[in-house]
Amino acid sequence: MNNKMKILLLEDDTILAQTMVQILEQENYDVTLVCDGEEVLEMTYENKFDLYLFDINVPLLNGIDTLKLLREAKDDTPTFFITAFIDIKSILKGFNSGCDDYIKKPFDLDELLVRIKATLKRKNPVIQYADITFDLLDNRVLKDNKEVALGNVERDIFALLIRNIAITVNKSTFFDCMNRPSETGLRVLISKLKKVLDLDITNIKGIGYKLEKL
Repeated sequence: MNNKMKILLLEDDTILAQTMVQILEQENYDVTLVCDGEEVLEMTYENKFDLYLFDINVPLLNGIDTLKLLREAKDDTPTFFITAFIDIKSILKGFNSGCDDYIKKPFDLDELLVRIKATLKRKNPVIQYADITFDLLDNRVLKDNKEVALGNVERDIFALLIRNIAITVNKSTFFDCMNRPSETGLRVLISKLKKVLDLDITNIKGIGYKLEKL
């Protein structure tokens, strides 16, 4: 299972889309690219995203009408419109359809990244569990307000547990995070997390592990 923030990018300009995907992935976002509004509706039917980046002038179903349909379906995922339209009518139309921000083409990628991070920080701040804080955006784990040094795999295992408190996470899901998946390796990782973070983790025999509710 992937614990990165997930972004759905609607952009039919191939060169711009590839550039944006590359930059966003370098910033550790998980990016799904689609080229028309109907693809957006298909993707959002079965998948949950943390942010939408929508061009307006795209085939089949434009970005504004796509967002209207999502909002009518009670989808409140933060949404940026990225478009060459600059007249006030288009901007107002975009905000009236439910967007959270508006980026005019051509745009500065650093500015876009700053805005994305600020928006995600507001929407997905932290998970608190006893004296442990998990910063979802920066992927940092703190205990008593002091950062805990965890390896990437250890942090991914911890993220699965804390995002699913009181729910048993299947071993195969943990294995997806591991470079060399094995039951022994998973036991070692779970034991380290229990020791370092003082976690109450239960082994559900033959199935997986569960972080107990406080």
